[in-house]
Amino acid sequence: MRPARALIDLQALRHNYQLAREVSGAKALAVVKADAYGHGAVRCAQALQEQADGFAVACIEEALQLREAGIGGPILLLEGFFEADELALIEQQDLWCVVHSLWQLEAIERSAVVKPLTVWLKLDSGMHRVGLDPADYQAAYRRLLASGKVAKIVLMSHFARADELECPRSIEQLVVFEQARQGLVAQISLRNSPAVLGWPQVPSDWVRPGIMLYGASPFEEAQVVAAQLQPVMTLESKIISVRELPVGEPVGYGARFVTERPTRVGVVAMGYADGYPRHAPTGTPVLIDGRPSRLIGRVSMDMLCVDLSDLPGTGLGSRVELWGKRILASDVAACAETIPYQLFCNLRRVPLLYCEA
Repeated sequence: MRPARALIDLQALRHNYQLAREVSGAKALAVVKADAYGHGAVRCAQALQEQADGFAVACIEEALQLREAGIGGPILLLEGFFEADELALIEQQDLWCVVHSLWQLEAIERSAVVKPLTVWLKLDSGMHRVGLDPADYQAAYRRLLASGKVAKIVLMSHFARADELECPRSIEQLVVFEQARQGLVAQISLRNSPAVLGWPQVPSDWVRPGIMLYGASPFEEAQVVAAQLQPVMTLESKIISVRELPVGEPVGYGARFVTERPTRVGVVAMGYADGYPRHAPTGTPVLIDGRPSRLIGRVSMDMLCVDLSDLPGTGLGSRVELWGKRILASDVAACAETIPYQLFCNLRRVPLLYCEA
C-alpha cells in the first residue's frame, strides 16, 4: 500500500484540551468542526468524551455524525441553523445552538419547540462577520426568554485579531461586548484558541479551543503557553525512488530547482492531492530518518522531492516526516505562506492512524 499516512496522537489531544481548561479556568467546548480540523471528528470526540465539557461543530450534519457515533453531552452548532425546519432536529438531538441573526430569533419564536433550547446568543463586537448588532442585543435576549422556547442563554462573541498579541482590537471588542451585555444575567463565552493562550484578562465562563487542541500555535511568534502544546498529527511517507544528478539538472515541473552540485534526490509518495501545500518552496523543512533536510522543486499531485545529498544511509524506504513532533506544521505553513489550520483541513486521501503516544 502507498506509504503516506497521518498518525494521530490521542494522548497529545487530551493534553492540549486539559491545558486549555487549566490556563483558562473555565469550561471548554472542544471544537471538532471540519472533521476535527482534518484529524477525524468521531475518533477525536471519542478520545475526549470522558474529559470534555462538550463539543462544538459548524453545522447540524457534523453534530449528527457525532450523535450517531454515540457522543452524548453538549454539542454546540457554531453557525446555528440554516433553515427553520432544522429546529425539530435540534430539539430531538438535544443540541445547543448559536443565534447570530434576527431571522433565527424569529424562527425560534414561531417554532413548535416543546423542550426549551440552550441558545448561545452571538454579538457582533467588531469582527463584522456574523452576530447581532449591539443595538439589538438586549432586546434579542429578552425576546428569547419571553418566547418560552429557550431555557438557557450563553452570551458570546468572537475575536478577529486575538492572534496578534500586541493589537488593541481584542480589548476594543471586549469593551463593546461588556457594554452590550450590561445588566444581562448569563454565562459568557469569548475566548477562542489565541484568546485562551494569550489573553488571560478576557473573562469567559466557557472557552472554545480549536487549533490549539491539535497542537498548533495560532501565533506567528513564540508564546509561553503555546510552547506547552503537543502536536497531534504527524504526516509521514517514504522515499520511493532515488536519483543521482550532476550539476545543472532540473528537478520536477517547471524546473523550479536546478542542481548546483551533484545531488541525490529522493522522491516521496506525498503531494498536493494528499493536502501537502503545492506552493511550499524549495527549502521547506522535512525530516528523513529523523535527520533534517529540505524539499526541492515543485510539489506535484502525488509526489515531491527531497535532498538526500548530505544524508548517507538514506534511500529507498527511508521514513519522511512532512510535519509532526519535530517539523512543526506552523513552520511548513509559514514557508508556504499559509496557516496550519489550512494544512490540517486540506488533508485528504491519507489514512488516519490513531495511537496513544
